[in-house]
Amino acid sequence: MSIYQFSAPLMNGEEKSLRDYEGKVLLIVNTATKCGFAPQFDELQQLYDTYKGKNFVVLGFPCNQFKNQEPGSDEEVAKACQLNFGVHFPLFKKVEVKGKEAHPLFQYLTEEKKGLITSDIKWNFTKFLIDKKGNVIKRYAPTIRPLKIEEDILKLLKE
Repeated sequence: MSIYQFSAPLMNGEEKSLRDYEGKVLLIVNTATKCGFAPQFDELQQLYDTYKGKNFVVLGFPCNQFKNQEPGSDEEVAKACQLNFGVHFPLFKKVEVKGKEAHPLFQYLTEEKKGLITSDIKWNFTKFLIDKKGNVIKRYAPTIRPLKIEEDILKLLKE
């Protein structure tokens, strides 16, 4: 099994198969524009801009499960990400990332790389690093800034 068996709708409504990212290193992140960690959008965009030509992609999955920090419609979320943070990496429609209604991708990610106490995602900006074969390599807590992951990304890009 790999992440390539999953798909999710992009902000424009297009159903996107993760198989389309085969051969690329991915950083999958659950996001929220009104979260205290939202400044991480800048570093996520910086990583995307720096390495997108080298088979790296950031995939953003907005989520409103943590203290109502992403209450707007998908259109409002996309607009806020672009206007406030200059985001142009792929953004998907809002998903749930924990609980019975969690998107199957996030059920898989959290089973592959459990958290410290439980496998549940505990907050916005939890990050999952995926290798070129679709394997979940590492999980990062929300407090880990994206640029701190750069070295791990570079290792996978060289493989």
